[in-house]
Amino acid sequence: MAGGAGLVGIVLVSHSGPVAESVAELAVGLAGGGAEAPIAAAGGTPDGGFGTSAELIAEAARRVDRGAGVALLADLGSAVLTVKALIAEGDELPGSAQLVDAPFVEGAVAAVVTASAGADLTAVAAAAEEAYGYRKE
Repeated sequence: MAGGAGLVGIVLVSHSGPVAESVAELAVGLAGGGAEAPIAAAGGTPDGGFGTSAELIAEAARRVDRGAGVALLADLGSAVLTVKALIAEGDELPGSAQLVDAPFVEGAVAAVVTASAGADLTAVAAAAEEAYGYRKE
């Protein structure tokens, strides 16, 4: 998915390619019109299987990096661990890449809406993290 220059980029890391792509599509659709933050799905393995791929994550992060930062949201255990390892290595991801502790779907929507409004990485991460407080009762 394409995105605007100067906006925070977002990478959705899932164990499933179709899940990551669907959540990205949902988030963009709910963000409405106007500027669209760059977003990329990094789901599954290069051969289309379940799992996570450091290569796919790094490539997605480079693709959405517009210089304003990159927020990475991950779905489950090894996706989180893979992103953490890439950040620790320090040379595979843009220097401004940040793992955001947020629920995958609600956090992705909040991140895309906030980034599309032109917010900085700190505000995008905070909006995604606040999604943990969304009550469904």
